[in-house]
Amino acid sequence: MTTGLHDLRPHPGSTKNRKRVGRGPGSGSGKTSGRGEKGQKSRSGFSRKPGFEGGQMPLFRRLPRRGFNNIFRVEYAIVNLQQLELFRAGSTVGPEDFVAKGFIGKNETETVKVLGKGKLTKALTVKAHRFSVSAKEAIETAGGKTELLGVKVAAA
Repeated sequence: MTTGLHDLRPHPGSTKNRKRVGRGPGSGSGKTSGRGEKGQKSRSGFSRKPGFEGGQMPLFRRLPRRGFNNIFRVEYAIVNLQQLELFRAGSTVGPEDFVAKGFIGKNETETVKVLGKGKLTKALTVKAHRFSVSAKEAIETAGGKTELLGVKVAAA
């Protein structure tokens, strides 16, 4: 038996007809259409503001605001030693290589920090903007070098 596009039907029970309100008392939702009696909530176009508490001062305005955003904060993309293990021995690796391997996003190359999680057994020359003390030690112990890149500071 072949079926065509004209034979397609949704699975039984997967679709429901919408509720037609205001169609008389026999429908079960006639007259006021399930909206109760008179008042603001029965009118069309009514929508209560998020956080509205009936005119009482809302909670988000009763509580004090705290904290601030430091405009000089520098966010670093993180690369660990165990990820560097995937590169060939003797190669020079930097932010572009980390993006190519998928360790960091393509927009995160401005500031990269290498951390010391995992082990490194290969001699690599690693270029980054920051190194943790343990990462620097591990890279140099494996026979590699660390090169610091200049940090681009955004104009405030």
